[in-house]
Amino acid sequence: MTRLSSRLAGLVSGLLLATGGGLPARAEVPVQAYEVVRAYPHDKTAFTEGLFFHDGALYESTGLYPSFIRQVQLETGEVVRQRDLPTVYFGEGMTTLNGKLYSLTWRNHIGFIWKLDDFSPLGGFSYPGEGWALTTDGRRLIMSDGTDQLRFLDPDTLAETGRVSVTADGEPLDQINELEWIDGEVFANLWQDNRIARIDPETGVVKAFIDLTALVPQDAGLDPNDDVLNGIAWDAGGKRLFVTGKRWPQLFEIKLR
Repeated sequence: MTRLSSRLAGLVSGLLLATGGGLPARAEVPVQAYEVVRAYPHDKTAFTEGLFFHDGALYESTGLYPSFIRQVQLETGEVVRQRDLPTVYFGEGMTTLNGKLYSLTWRNHIGFIWKLDDFSPLGGFSYPGEGWALTTDGRRLIMSDGTDQLRFLDPDTLAETGRVSVTADGEPLDQINELEWIDGEVFANLWQDNRIARIDPETGVVKAFIDLTALVPQDAGLDPNDDVLNGIAWDAGGKRLFVTGKRWPQLFEIKLR
């Protein structure tokens, strides 16, 4: 054995001993730090399902009965415009693209299309399974259904054009909830989890978690099982990131470090 091959064998042997034999240990998904920039008022009766920021305004959809979609003034929390869904529908996530607002329902297998500027109805669409959340990359709609899957939809036909499985540390990550497209990544709430996952939309791999446990209100009489972190909105022009939760009294602007 040459001196080089002997040295290489020693390095490999040391690596196997350090990892307990076999393959090297898989690196854990990093946790990204953040700071709170500002807190805004939020309707503490709103069971938040969807959230997005567009042209200076905040838009929110809720669940429960009745569910609604609304436009909200960020600074005051004042409702500018609201449309209630028929009481048979439990509302879920929503997004906007090309002047239309798309919204989901939980277990009715039905989505709605609205005119963004006045919430007048434009049509509907259907899908298999549950509807949890929607976002867009500017050309496709991206949908979650509570599993580890992200679905891609054509915004004109609403046909599914593909899927990706979300994984963290090589394992499937389910309970994918509210979604937001931010600079080429999908940010996702996880149901009953205080973390946001930053997902590569091409591979489904979680690149980082943002742990927002410190933001959860402790003295607002919230139900820890239902009134959980949910709602991500991105102001692309101002580079501002907003987060809130179901029936939370505040919405927070945070900055990632």
